[in-house]
Amino acid sequence: QMTGFIAYNLPAGMHIKLLTDQSIFIRNSISEVRNTAIMGGILAVIVLFLFLNNLRTTGVVALSIPLSVVATFAPMRLFNVSLNIMSLGGLALGIGMLVDNSIVVSESIYRCKEEGDSLIRAVIRGTSEVGAAVTASTLTTIAVFFPMVFVKGVAGQIFGDMALTVVFSLLASLGVALFFIPMLTSRQFNWQDMAVKSGKPADFFRDFPSITHFRQDLQRLRSEIFQYSSWNRAIRLILLPFKLFYYGFRFLVFLFLNGISKLITLLLLILGALAGGGVWAVRKIAAPPVMFIMKYFNRFMHRVYNSYPKILARALDHRIAVIGWAGIFFLIVLFFILPRLGRELIPEVHQGEFYVEVTLPVGTPVEKTARIIHPIEQLILAEPEVEKVATVAGVDLTQITDTEAGEHTAKVTVTLKPSRNVAELEENVSRRIREKLRNFGGMDYNLSRPVLFSFKTPVEVEIRGYNLDSLLTVSKRAVTILSGIPGLSDVKSNLQTGNPEVQIVYKRNRLAYYGLNILDVASLVRNKVLGEVATQFKQEDRRIDIRVKVREQDKETLDRLRRLNVNPGGKIPIPLESVAEIRVEEGPSEIRRINQQRSAIIMANLVGRDLFSVSSDVYQALSSLRLPSGFTFEITGQNKEMEVSLNSLRLALLLAIFMVYIVMASQFESFLHPLVILFTVPLALIGVALALWALGIPLNIMVFLGMIMLAGIVVNNAIVLVDYINQLRRKGLAKQEAIIRAGQARLRPILMTSATTILGLLPMAVGLGDGAEIRSPMAITVIAGLLSATILTLIVIPTVYSLFETEK
Repeated sequence: QMTGFIAYNLPAGMHIKLLTDQSIFIRNSISEVRNTAIMGGILAVIVLFLFLNNLRTTGVVALSIPLSVVATFAPMRLFNVSLNIMSLGGLALGIGMLVDNSIVVSESIYRCKEEGDSLIRAVIRGTSEVGAAVTASTLTTIAVFFPMVFVKGVAGQIFGDMALTVVFSLLASLGVALFFIPMLTSRQFNWQDMAVKSGKPADFFRDFPSITHFRQDLQRLRSEIFQYSSWNRAIRLILLPFKLFYYGFRFLVFLFLNGISKLITLLLLILGALAGGGVWAVRKIAAPPVMFIMKYFNRFMHRVYNSYPKILARALDHRIAVIGWAGIFFLIVLFFILPRLGRELIPEVHQGEFYVEVTLPVGTPVEKTARIIHPIEQLILAEPEVEKVATVAGVDLTQITDTEAGEHTAKVTVTLKPSRNVAELEENVSRRIREKLRNFGGMDYNLSRPVLFSFKTPVEVEIRGYNLDSLLTVSKRAVTILSGIPGLSDVKSNLQTGNPEVQIVYKRNRLAYYGLNILDVASLVRNKVLGEVATQFKQEDRRIDIRVKVREQDKETLDRLRRLNVNPGGKIPIPLESVAEIRVEEGPSEIRRINQQRSAIIMANLVGRDLFSVSSDVYQALSSLRLPSGFTFEITGQNKEMEVSLNSLRLALLLAIFMVYIVMASQFESFLHPLVILFTVPLALIGVALALWALGIPLNIMVFLGMIMLAGIVVNNAIVLVDYINQLRRKGLAKQEAIIRAGQARLRPILMTSATTILGLLPMAVGLGDGAEIRSPMAITVIAGLLSATILTLIVIPTVYSLFETEK
């Protein structure tokens, strides 16, 4: 018996074995996403503690992470969003952002307390000062997901769950920041008083019956029995069992609650002792290194806090130079770095499994296919990293959509042994297997991987034309040309060698000489070879066709076929060979039509290059190929899906920026201030392009999704900064003084929110575990863009505000 299988009455030597199980990859991927989310949350809490230097405040703010995550599950259930790689990736992506609102609110309350307000007054004023800005920043992040409804292709299919999860978690974090965090901050916990109260559990149960109450109940019962008349006494005696049951139940409840109270008291004392001992041990062990780290961290941040106003004042004095240099960097990125980045549809996911597809000449019987594939199996099993192989020779009924499958094809599923670096292991094993398969002649082979999102081959070329012979010739020339392009492997055409067939070509002059009609002769030959239904045999209600044709031995060879009589009843029999030419030719392996045109499809895989650059080389190579009149070609496959998805994502990015502007314009009641804040988007693009170029990551739909999210995230810090500048100016401060003071006041929350988001995404960006190829590019995009935008926002945005805003 195996997992999911029970072997019933199998013959000796036969057993059931699990060949492939994609659920292992799914479970590992989901587990890895969960671990990265937890690790990101821990890193975010550590950053909070370093900035706040207060364990209680850090704990209060850190509560926003589990509360927001738990609150997200309810709307996910209502909208039928399952826990999958993308939805959990959305949660992991938002872990660092879940504390942003709580940080801003807590920091504002803390600042109001430092300014002399009472606790309750600081909570009210601090929350009200940043409530509008926090709401606006959350809505801008949410607004960027609305344009995703217009995204087509693979991107639109995979992004839905992630978008909904991020929206739900951010809305939950906004509610926690505006209501739960102020409530907790306003409470003053006195743990000593609570300990004293916990030592008097009877106070919690003073309303329940005691021993004295039970004695009074018994006395009341005795007096009721003896002080009344006999008639009343009889009635009282009848009711006595019920009253005894009632008072007995009250007494049992008392005993139970009294025992529970003592048990609770004991548990509280034990837990208090354990907690106190744990805190004492942690303080003794962890305090020295923590204090050492905090000492240098506080010293560094103190220098940053003191240096920033000077840097900001100097930037305000040289506004044109600051904005000019920012513009130069953006233009360099736009025209020199972005064009050098590669493009692909989606990162290739390595699952520790791949396929070796072998195609033999058409007409090869399945028995011979199985014999030829056996040494290839042994060759693959000889690789030390291969755990097992499974082969299907002939037509795989589980893959009935594969139109090229037949008795001449075979598919070997190769499963590798578990490894920490699955991607590198797959590449090495695939390369060695390709080198060994080159020694086998008379067959075509192709290596492919299980796909998650796209079922297209990376490179597909459609050549369209009517003439099948010319189509076959052109496709063979195209395969030869494409095989020489670097980065392409496993190049093959769907037009292969066809099945042998007997062709009869009638000679019209000979038919006319004998006075025969070509239609009559052709019909006669067809009826003799295939047969003709002459009549039907009736048996009750059944009718059975009676087919008349020549004997099998009269048509089993070409010589006998040539001697078929084409004028039965004539004086002189005329054989078929006298009026026709009979020859054996090769028929087409298949006739495929695309948009009602006969087409040949050339397929290839990628090795070591991005899809966009290879597609460009393919287009140039095929453009130099001389095609017959009426023939055309088109590059399809993942390249076409990539164009559809990336064009939709570009539109979605522009719509997201527009939606962010609309939200900010309604919040600030101004058209100018949102434009100032939107300067953060190109500043984020500088960091994204540099990071992708340095790490060699091509543009794909995951990178674009990260950039769309950035459009809503990077403006948050600028919103908080510009909103506080406006508040100070309404209080009567001059423009430059308000900018500098707002920068000082908002520096710490801006650094905190950026640091928590960046470190929350850091485990995902490292790219460990199954499915990391999908998550890592998006996390790197958000980290690089947010890091760049934060550094430049603190300098450029106040400068742009000072340049465009007039002095009042």
